[in-house]
Amino acid sequence: MPQASTNKTASSRDIGIDLGTANTLVYARGHGIVLNEPSVVAVRAGTTTALAVGADAKETIGRTPGSITAIRPLKDGVICDYEAAEEMIRHFVRKAVPGRRTRTRMVICVPSGVTPVERRAIVNASTRAGAKAVHLIEEPMAAAIGAGLPVAEPRGSMVVDIGGGTSEVAVISLGGIVTSRSLRVGGDRLDAAIMDHVRKEHALLIGERTAEHAKLAIGSAWPVPDRPELEDLTFTVRGREKVGGMPKTLALGARDVRAALDEPVEAIIAAVRGTLEECPPELSGDVMEHGIVLTGGGALLPGLDLRMASATGIPVFVADNPLDCVALGSGRCVEDLDTLNGLLTPARG
Repeated sequence: MPQASTNKTASSRDIGIDLGTANTLVYARGHGIVLNEPSVVAVRAGTTTALAVGADAKETIGRTPGSITAIRPLKDGVICDYEAAEEMIRHFVRKAVPGRRTRTRMVICVPSGVTPVERRAIVNASTRAGAKAVHLIEEPMAAAIGAGLPVAEPRGSMVVDIGGGTSEVAVISLGGIVTSRSLRVGGDRLDAAIMDHVRKEHALLIGERTAEHAKLAIGSAWPVPDRPELEDLTFTVRGREKVGGMPKTLALGARDVRAALDEPVEAIIAAVRGTLEECPPELSGDVMEHGIVLTGGGALLPGLDLRMASATGIPVFVADNPLDCVALGSGRCVEDLDTLNGLLTPARG
């Protein structure tokens, strides 16, 4: 759910990267988050020539002529188009850290369920984009650090990070992940669920950007007592009739969108329950006492905290800055790379 923000530049050569399916954030040592842009590359069809990257490229999704293709180099949190990912990382690093970058050290966040092959693809793409050294940190650990949880203490902390491609659930204690689940369900799946629901229930074909706008405008996972007005809201979507192919508009209701989101939301909650079932009893008691913390763009879905609390019987809280928690966690590692090196997986290209 994150949106592009105003970008800054920095001179630091140490950076943390939240390489997300939907958005990429870059944290520069001593400067904070200096870049936040969509993870999209527009290329000329049949070539690897990048015509636009980031916010400019996102505007082309669903609107490109045959000669231009809009690519999302990451799917489900991992690289699916190596060349486009390399070009995107290079572009973002240049934009965030202008000048010479031959000695840049990068801390990059990866899903906890990433395979060795997927890890190697991220390291290789980052190295070719100009990194001297690459360190990887698992997203739930970075999210917990960014949310201010006491990850180094002998106390169980539970974080649920819902990004664009994956949802990461983890219980952390003494600087390590004790038990975790990585679910390839995130903001993209929520958008796809709305598209499928509108197609099946209303015989209308809509695009992913339209579905995302509907989710942001009237989406919810549970009735919210503090926002009763949400129940009666509608959002006008425009698309193409499934039969006949003519353009059509539809007033989509908030309850309709909630019904569409039910399956992926329940999958996330099932992953939370599964992680709790595998958690050692002592740490379960800590989680019961201190609650579950939600991070990522999906944490902003109204009613998700209430629905998760009802399903688990545990208090659920949304982090103060959920969109930036993973990037801030990688940045904390960048700021104190030597001290926090035990949380990272070193790798060189």
